[in-house]
Amino acid sequence: MNRTPIIHHGGRTQVTGSCHELRLADGSGLLIDCGLTQGEGTFLPEIDFPVDHLRALVLTHVHIDHCGRLPYLIAAGFAAPIYCSEPSALLLPEILEDAIRLGITRQQPLIDQLLRKIKKQLRPLPYGKWEEVAGDSTLKIRLQPAGHILGSAFIECDAETSTGKKRIVFSGDLGAPYAPLLPAPRAPYRADLLVLESTYGDRLHEGRSERREKLQTVIEGALTDRGAILVPAFSIGRTQELLYEIEEIIHRNRKRFAAAGLPWQELEIIVDSPLAGRFNDLYRSLRPFWDAEAQKKLRSGRHPLSFEQLTTVDSHQDHLQVVDYLKRKGRPCVVIAASGMCSGGRIVNYLRALLGDSRTDVLFCGYQASGTPGREIQQYGPAGGYVRLDGERVDIRARIHTLGGFSAHADQDNLLNFVGRMRVRPSHIRLVHGEDEARSRLAGEFLGMGISVD
Repeated sequence: MNRTPIIHHGGRTQVTGSCHELRLADGSGLLIDCGLTQGEGTFLPEIDFPVDHLRALVLTHVHIDHCGRLPYLIAAGFAAPIYCSEPSALLLPEILEDAIRLGITRQQPLIDQLLRKIKKQLRPLPYGKWEEVAGDSTLKIRLQPAGHILGSAFIECDAETSTGKKRIVFSGDLGAPYAPLLPAPRAPYRADLLVLESTYGDRLHEGRSERREKLQTVIEGALTDRGAILVPAFSIGRTQELLYEIEEIIHRNRKRFAAAGLPWQELEIIVDSPLAGRFNDLYRSLRPFWDAEAQKKLRSGRHPLSFEQLTTVDSHQDHLQVVDYLKRKGRPCVVIAASGMCSGGRIVNYLRALLGDSRTDVLFCGYQASGTPGREIQQYGPAGGYVRLDGERVDIRARIHTLGGFSAHADQDNLLNFVGRMRVRPSHIRLVHGEDEARSRLAGEFLGMGISVD
């Protein structure tokens, strides 16, 4: 069977590194995302595919595994437009500046020069409006809210391909319904071909009220011994969701105790990430894109991303002092720090200092890719194993918890509903962004619906 050619430069068989190319009838291409890989199967970020024929890049959202190779794409000579949603256009420079500084250069003039070039190529688009790519009527795109993080989108493409004119939909990362802050994604009217993420294609998430109750239970249980709760979380998306839910817990329990002698209103929440702090500010500036529930809280005078119990640690010196204090004296608090998979960032210093302390609790609220320290802690920690952090063996005596319901990804039912609610379902689905078991289980469900899958 002839199918529209989709070429994968990353993210075909793993959960990170998304980079997909739609090859058009005239031999040109449209690139969807250009992300870094993490964990097993990680490859060098240099661009190993031609770029001269690419008409444009479309970014589904600004998580590093979807946009992190953009600086390398620019260095390879890519000079075409970069399309993304309006919120993503504001968030992208922040996350890229941090990525460039960590992975390429710390020379600010070079960073500024690269960011200026990227900003010049950016073409922010409103949701729901068709756009001719580079002024060519044979290729149109439309961005629709994906509910994953602020600014995330799935992409509808009307394109002339080698098999005729097609409607191709790239899901990017789809969010779960009823996620904090964001409207739930709505299925498109139709698709001839769907390129669909499958991160949680083999499992179901807990409901939102259930996950909030579990988060509260974990916090209350962890604080009985006055230890710290460490939460690895990416600076954008997961951090804001957690703050939103923690503010709700504190508000609902403001007259109760989180633990003996510790009222909920006195529990300190530490966000140890200057990048997350800047994203919190940007999220607040993008309030028009928040959902109705969040808007209602704002009107009532509540501030879910800047409440009284929240402290943001900015400087590296302050970060080291907090880590040292918690190691020496302990303190009942919740620390949220990047990276979400414990593969770098400030969370590593906390883990090295506190994983060996039985008073510590580590709470995973997001996907841990195979081969990352986060996956190893999650897998071996409950049995008292160890993990290697920066080459150093660290024994795990801390309690390890996983709350799968906090994933920003759709679960199996959500993915099936995304397709099932289309008025005109795709004849074929290409599953990406998932490990083998998740893709296989989800593929079986779609085959049962009479849709071909690869």
